[in-house]
Amino acid sequence: MSELYERPIRLVQNRIGRNYLGGRETDRFRGLPQEQCVDDDRPESWVGSTTRVNRLELGEDPNKGMAYAALPGGGQMLLKELIDQAPEQFLGAAHVRRCGADTGVLVKLLDAQHQLGLQCHPDRKDAMKYWNSPYGKEESWYIIGKRTDADEPPYVLLGFKEGASIEEYSKYYFAGDVPSMEKMCHKIPVEVGQMFHVAAGCPHAIGGGCFVIEVQEPSDITLGARRKHFDDPAQEAAFDERTMRCYHYEGASYEENLAKYLVEPEVLQQTPQGRELKLIGRPYTNYFSATRLEVTGRLQPTQTGAFTIAIVLSGSGKLETRAESMQVKQGDEIFLPAGAKDVAWQADGDGLCVICSHPPEIF
Repeated sequence: MSELYERPIRLVQNRIGRNYLGGRETDRFRGLPQEQCVDDDRPESWVGSTTRVNRLELGEDPNKGMAYAALPGGGQMLLKELIDQAPEQFLGAAHVRRCGADTGVLVKLLDAQHQLGLQCHPDRKDAMKYWNSPYGKEESWYIIGKRTDADEPPYVLLGFKEGASIEEYSKYYFAGDVPSMEKMCHKIPVEVGQMFHVAAGCPHAIGGGCFVIEVQEPSDITLGARRKHFDDPAQEAAFDERTMRCYHYEGASYEENLAKYLVEPEVLQQTPQGRELKLIGRPYTNYFSATRLEVTGRLQPTQTGAFTIAIVLSGSGKLETRAESMQVKQGDEIFLPAGAKDVAWQADGDGLCVICSHPPEIF
C-alpha cells in the first residue's frame, strides 16, 4: 500500500469563528442545501492550515484554525500531526530546509457580509520586534464571488491616498475617527477574477459582499484602526506606538495604487488540454504564490518539489497521482504532498478550474 505522502489528501471543511459576520457564500460554494447557507460569526475557512488563531476565547479549542486531514477508511487527524510524521515527504526537502516542518503559508476562504474593519499587518521585521514572530502577515485576495444583495457593489479599501502621513492618521486614530481614517484610503470596486496583493503595512479592508480566496503568510497578527484601552497606561501607550509604526505611510494616486496592488495573471503553460496561470508570486512577493489551472482535458501542473493546497473552484473531474486517483468537484479542498508523483488533473464535461496555493520561493 502506498504511503499517505504519495497520495492526495482530502481536507475536512471548516468554518472558523471571527469577530465579524459572513460565511453564507462559502456554504453555497460548497453545495450545501440553500436553507443551510447562512451568515454567522464563522466567516472564514482556513484551508490546509497549520496555524492557530492568535486569540482564543475561554473554553475554545486550542487547535482552532488548524486543518484536519480526512484519513483513508474514515477518521481525522490534524494535518500538522500528519506532516510531523514525515516532513520532507509531505512538504518537500528544500521547503523543510527553509521553513522547517511548517507549511509557511496560510490559505483561507473568506466571505464578508459587511465591510471588515480597517487594519494593517506587520512586516517580518516588526513582527519579530513586537511579537517575536518569524512571520509577518503579507497577504493576497483572489476575488471568486460577489454578493448581489450587498448594501453597495462590492469593493475593497486598499492603500493610502496621496499625501498620507503618520501625523494625520494618528490624529484620527486618537480621536476615534475611523471614517476619516478610511477616507485616507483608496476605495476600489472589485470584479470576479481579480487578484490583489496586500503588502505588509498597507491599510486595507475587505468590503461587504466580497468572497475571496486569501493566500498569506501564516500568522494571525492584525492591527486595527480602533484603539484598545488597557488598565496600565504604559501598556496602552506601547500598543498605540506599535500600531502606528506598523503602518507604511506610502501614499499614491488611484492609478499608481492600482498598478501597485492589482496583479495581472501570467501564463505559465498553455496546451490543448488547458492552461496554467500564475496569479501571484514574484516579483510581488516571495512569501507565497498562487496558480490557476483551467483544465479541459488532462493537464499536468508545473512540478515544484513542494506541496500544494488546492481548492476546486468550478467543475468536476479527477486528481491523478501514481498512487491514487481521486474524484473532485467544486468546493473540494485538497492537500497534495510533495511526495505525490505524476500529478495530473483530468476534467469532466464542461471543464475543471482549480486554485493552487504554494509556499515561499516557488513561483
